[in-house]
Amino acid sequence: MSRIGKQSIAVPASVKIALEGGRVKVAGPQGTLEISLRPEVSVAVKDSQVLVTRADESRISRSLHGLTRTLIANMVKGVTEGFQKRLDIVGVGYKADVQGNLLNLALGYSHPIKYELPKGISATVEKQTGITVKGADKQLVGQVAADIRAFRKPEPYKGKGIKYADEVIRRKAGKAGKAGGK
Repeated sequence: MSRIGKQSIAVPASVKIALEGGRVKVAGPQGTLEISLRPEVSVAVKDSQVLVTRADESRISRSLHGLTRTLIANMVKGVTEGFQKRLDIVGVGYKADVQGNLLNLALGYSHPIKYELPKGISATVEKQTGITVKGADKQLVGQVAADIRAFRKPEPYKGKGIKYADEVIRRKAGKAGKAGGK
């Protein structure tokens, strides 16, 4: 039995869970999320607890058991608290600002970068060099943060670029100089 899959998920009073056919819909103060279930797993709601069970002991059923439980737990957490990722911009002249659902980035290119935030995702900018991406969908928050980081990945020599707040950039030494080659 999956150690993660057999754990029940506690549902707060502010969250509503609906099982419709092969779909699980979770609604709360932060929004509404839904996923479709595979036939190898089934979900039951009992007394503000969600239980995930599997149909048989096949390899795919065992794999999906813990995954489905974790996805539903992340949905419950997302609609109650939400998820966030912090990004830091490092570099002279590199900056960002938000106008509605449009993120404007100046990253040393000859043109500004305009990134449109998807529905359900919001971004805030602190001091033009810190971006916080927030939303209810954990996967979408991570994907948007990765997309923003991909515009200018941090380079190892000077550390310039967009990095996650908790990311450590391994720095490399620059040129050794002409004296070392003799």
